[in-house]
Amino acid sequence: MKIQRVKYRDIEQISRLQIPQQFKQDFQGSAPAPFIGRFGYPKVNIGILSPQFVGNVSSYDSPRQWSAQDTAIGEVASRRYSLVNSRTSWNVKQVQQSHRFLDIVKEVGMAKRSVDVEVSLQKQPKLEIKSEREIIPFGPASEIKSAQLTGNPSVDSRAERVVADTELKAAPALLQLYRKGFEENFLTKLISTANVGLQQSRKLVPTRWSITAVDDTLGKQLIAELKDFPIGEYQAYFGGGWGNYYLLLFFPQVWSYELFETYLHKAINPWSKNSYQYSTDFEGYEGRKTYAEETAGGYYAARLPVLEKMKELKRQQACLALRFITPEYNVPLGVWVCREAARKSLAVPPLRFSSEELLLTYALALAKKKFSFDLNLLLSTSKLLKEKKEQKRLGEFG
Repeated sequence: MKIQRVKYRDIEQISRLQIPQQFKQDFQGSAPAPFIGRFGYPKVNIGILSPQFVGNVSSYDSPRQWSAQDTAIGEVASRRYSLVNSRTSWNVKQVQQSHRFLDIVKEVGMAKRSVDVEVSLQKQPKLEIKSEREIIPFGPASEIKSAQLTGNPSVDSRAERVVADTELKAAPALLQLYRKGFEENFLTKLISTANVGLQQSRKLVPTRWSITAVDDTLGKQLIAELKDFPIGEYQAYFGGGWGNYYLLLFFPQVWSYELFETYLHKAINPWSKNSYQYSTDFEGYEGRKTYAEETAGGYYAARLPVLEKMKELKRQQACLALRFITPEYNVPLGVWVCREAARKSLAVPPLRFSSEELLLTYALALAKKKFSFDLNLLLSTSKLLKEKKEQKRLGEFG
């Protein structure tokens, strides 16, 4: 069997989706989310995403709801590709300047429910499906001619207080709302639309960057907390969803984390069924100094549930995270899939082991049975396992 270490490659297959054949140039809709682009930074496209009808569209922008309801890949994609991005160009630093459309974008970014809008576009929007890695996909985009709110946005009072506090830094603001149960997707909208942070520091943040910023900010706080916990035990969790499966191996060590993402649908040799591609990133006890280039946003998105589980257990552990991406995942939906699939894995009671040998034997057998994959190909390159062999356990000091 051959294996090659690669950077991420997009999933090419797009299944048949139920998407409108034509989109109107002028319409009334309910906008569940803003979108801040990144191209041309600091002058980027800012917009609101909306289907071309008025109603309850919470199911168009809630990974937590999709997870709870086990919403199928095609259903999520169909809803998302039905969202029109009504947009204009704006400098990310000019958030104090009064502008009607900017105000609408900011209102949509902090509302707890979709905001009813009336939109007129410069041109009729036309759908071009693009394969995305980080962000949740959306439908066609068109330059805004005019837009106005047709209803009063509803804002959660707890979020409203954070938005109004211009002396509260962004990180504490996000942590405060996270601890109160706000969905990560909502926190992403808050930070991308310059609704949190110190008055002089507020600026628009591209949606793609804000997703990882939220996962990383929350994760770093949890890491700091779990370093005070006693060491845990050998455990294995397995599960997932949307064609993404996580085998999470916990070791009784101080905190470290390594992620391998294996693309079971991508053969290096197209004539071989036993050839795979993978990406990997790692952090030790002191954390990372640079962005996780290979696994990108998926690294931080999957790390967050792992940390949540350790906090729940009140134990500090090292985690070797193994993501298996199967052909079932035929429409890329963004890194929320990593976060929620990892959470589904960790929701299942773990298997416990008395030794590292038994834990790894189980992992090898599971990968072989479920995916016909020889896990030794990854384990032999693992930095986490290598460090474990080279460093003494805490109990050996003294």
